[in-house]
Amino acid sequence: MQETEFFQLSATTAILLLAGFYGATFLMSLFIGEKNENVDGYMVSNNAVGFGLSTASMIATWIWAASFYASATSGYKYGLSGPLHYGFWGALMILFIYPFGKRFRQLAPKAHTLAEVIHARHGTSSQMIMAVSNIVGSCISLMVNFTAAGALVSILSPLTFIQGVLIAGLGVLSYTLWSGFRTSVMTDFAQLAAMIVAAVIIIPLIFFNAGGPDVLQANMWRLNAEQADFYSTKAILEQGAPYFVAVLAYAIGNQTIAQRLFAVREDLIKPTFLTATVGYGTVVIGLGMLGLLALFVGLEPANGDMNNIIPQMASTYLPPFGIALFFLLVVGSLSSTADSDLAALSAIVMTDIYGKNVARGRPDPQRMLWWGRATMIVATMIGVIFASLRLDILVMLVFVGALWGAIVFPVIASFYWDRVDNRAFVWSVLSAVVLFTIVRFELIPIQGAVAVFFEICSAVGGGVVLGLMTFGFFGRKAALAVGAAGIAIMLPVFVGTLREYIVLMGSLTAYGVSAAVCTALSLRNTQRFDFGLLADRVTSFHREQEALTQAPAQRPVVQPAKG
Repeated sequence: MQETEFFQLSATTAILLLAGFYGATFLMSLFIGEKNENVDGYMVSNNAVGFGLSTASMIATWIWAASFYASATSGYKYGLSGPLHYGFWGALMILFIYPFGKRFRQLAPKAHTLAEVIHARHGTSSQMIMAVSNIVGSCISLMVNFTAAGALVSILSPLTFIQGVLIAGLGVLSYTLWSGFRTSVMTDFAQLAAMIVAAVIIIPLIFFNAGGPDVLQANMWRLNAEQADFYSTKAILEQGAPYFVAVLAYAIGNQTIAQRLFAVREDLIKPTFLTATVGYGTVVIGLGMLGLLALFVGLEPANGDMNNIIPQMASTYLPPFGIALFFLLVVGSLSSTADSDLAALSAIVMTDIYGKNVARGRPDPQRMLWWGRATMIVATMIGVIFASLRLDILVMLVFVGALWGAIVFPVIASFYWDRVDNRAFVWSVLSAVVLFTIVRFELIPIQGAVAVFFEICSAVGGGVVLGLMTFGFFGRKAALAVGAAGIAIMLPVFVGTLREYIVLMGSLTAYGVSAAVCTALSLRNTQRFDFGLLADRVTSFHREQEALTQAPAQRPVVQPAKG
């Protein structure tokens, strides 16, 4: 089957769909807007979001435009196990967040960003590592989502790529600007409901229009041995393991996730993340099945671009109303993540740039709100400009993912181990990023003794990943045992072979090096940190302002000392 033509909606239909979608979300933002906005409400909804909204927002944010295309690509490339390797590991990482999230909230219940808590724990340099990595990551995410919007609009309508990018950028900004995170959460709920309805209709419709179960039986011959193997080694090493390691970093390092963690009511963290785990996995694995189905029917991606698989399947096997639903499904997914990125960027700039550095811990809440809104406008402009240039952002995505991988162990250790200090945090992250860069971009030949060194680092990194996951659910002793066993098993397997899988080697190196350096430097530190200080150092900005306002009237009179 050679399908290169796409069914196109008319320009009028496409504009009406986009205007209706963004118009409805904008009206929602008007209903929940406040005349006198509370800065804590703008960033984290005063740490009091309920179960339903939090769960829906978590799922909608985790399902972004790349989830559609990457999950389908995984099914197309790796066959039977492909969608599971994308959807299952991504879902598992949502589950992974909650035990550590409970610890973060216990220590700093009124936090707005993870970098803010790191500032209270270590100081400015560690805080800026967290903040800058999140700023770069969220800007790249915006570019990806706006690029996806432009590509979707240009493929399925007569509108151009640039027009699609501009519509998505202005649409998302219009409803997020005034009420920030609160708008993002409310619209996420509606967007997720629309996405689920669309997915429930679209996926079965494509499946049965393509031939249903009969086409699967008749076309098994199209799958090679690896694609037909549910336990394919190739799928595990090229897709499953690298993605597993990458999303672990996203779970801890990504401000869009941390923001929802700090917003949900503290007693609802566990049920929220458990439910989001199931919801995300179900939707994304289902979308990945479209890629697997494309493999069965012999579809060839138009222009060799794997991102065209889902639009091609929709164009080929859906009636016009189904294509309109698909159009809204993708627009909803990319918008739910784009507005989360804007809210995350505004919180970082408001808290970590202005609040902790420019205002030196004495911020004006009203001025802080304008910083946040200005950040959204500038970030949207940057996202639209770079998306319009159609730059190759893969290198930047990989680099930011590695930076987040380098900070996972230092961040988690900082909230459990009182001997981790600012020096250990900074040097562990910098060392890991440098060595990752050498491996991932092969700045020196990865062979001989050099390759063995990095394979050893990777084995340590693999043990760290397993140990951290075990630690979150079963505690320190079990984590040390599992981590040590993992290193012992992986070391002889990795040496001599992992050099063939550079992406996985680079990611695991970041984990291994950061953990080794952080541990070594922390063991040399004799000072102990009092975790009780975090709750005092990280408070609500609204409460801080009230205290400052009342301070002159409440200040005690101090009598001068005699003599």
